[in-house]
Amino acid sequence: MSKRLFLKIVSDVQANNSWFQEGVDGSMKKSFTPMQKVTTAIKQLTTGNPPDENEEYLNMAERTSRECLEYFCEILCNLYASKFLRRLTSHDVALLYQAHDDKHHLPWMLGSLDYTHFVWRMCPTELRGQYMRGDHRYPTIMLEAVASQDLWIWHAFCGPPGSQNDNNVLQQSPFFLTQQNGTAVKCPFYVNNHLYNRGYYLTDGIYTTWSVFVKSFPYPHIVKEKKFKRQHETARKDMERAFGVLKAKLGVLNRPMRAMSVKKIRNVVYACIIMHNMILIDDGNVIAPVHIRDPTVEPVFDDIFLTSSLMKLRIIN
Repeated sequence: MSKRLFLKIVSDVQANNSWFQEGVDGSMKKSFTPMQKVTTAIKQLTTGNPPDENEEYLNMAERTSRECLEYFCEILCNLYASKFLRRLTSHDVALLYQAHDDKHHLPWMLGSLDYTHFVWRMCPTELRGQYMRGDHRYPTIMLEAVASQDLWIWHAFCGPPGSQNDNNVLQQSPFFLTQQNGTAVKCPFYVNNHLYNRGYYLTDGIYTTWSVFVKSFPYPHIVKEKKFKRQHETARKDMERAFGVLKAKLGVLNRPMRAMSVKKIRNVVYACIIMHNMILIDDGNVIAPVHIRDPTVEPVFDDIFLTSSLMKLRIIN
C-alpha cells in the first residue's frame, strides 16, 4: 500500500467515525492518534498476528487493538463497499469483454467463479458440526467470489458454513439478484445463431448447467475440445491467482480466524477484499478503473413476489 493511499484511508476513517478521532481519557491524557489506530488495524490484517503484538511497539493494550480492528473493518465496508465491491455496469462489461478476448481469446467472458474456505478457530462448540466437513480438519467459513483477469474481485459473498457445497452456497448468494429483479446489465451477443442477453462465467464441473456458466469438457476427444479445455483451465487460474494474492497480502485470511461471530469474520473478509481492490486501482493495474453508473432501473422482483404470495393466500383460503 502506498503512503498516499494510507493517508487517504486515515483521513476518511477519521472524518466518518468518532472512535478514530483523537480525544482525552478520564485522567485528561491524550488518546491514541487516528494514524496509530489505523496502523494497528492494518498491521493485524496484513500479518494475522494476535492483537497483543502491538503492546510493546505502540504501547497499546490488547483490547484496544482488537477494537481498532473491529471498528476499522466495519467503517471500511460502510465507506468503500459501494465503489470497490460494486456490481458490474455496462461500461465495466464492455471493458471486461475486450480484455478477456485479448488475453484468453474467450469473447464475452465476465470472469471466473470459485470458492475458498477460511478456518474458524473460535467457532462455538454448538456450531462446530454445522461448520465442519469431511475434507477439512477444522470448522471453516466459505467465501464465494468472482474475479477478472486483472485480479479485481467483482463479487464476494462470505458467511455460509463450511459443510455446504458450491451449489448450496450459490442458491443463497445474492450473485444473481439483479437478474431476478430485472436490473441486470444487458450486453447481448450471438453464438451459433442463438441470442444471449448477458455474458458468462467460467466454473468447474460441480455447478448446474446454466447459460451463464461455462464448464470444461471432462473427457475431450477431438482437437477443438482439447484446445478449449486448455484455454478454459488457463483462464480459470485467474480466480486461483486472486485467492493466492489476497491471502499472501493479508495474512489474517491465511490463518485461523479469532473472531467469535460470523458477522465480525464477514467484516474482516470484506475489508480485506476492499483493500485488495484499492491497492490494485492505486497501482493502475485494473481493467475498469472508472466507475460509471448506469441509469436507474426499477426492480420488479418485489411486485412478482407479492403477487405470487397473494395468489398462494387465495388458493389456501
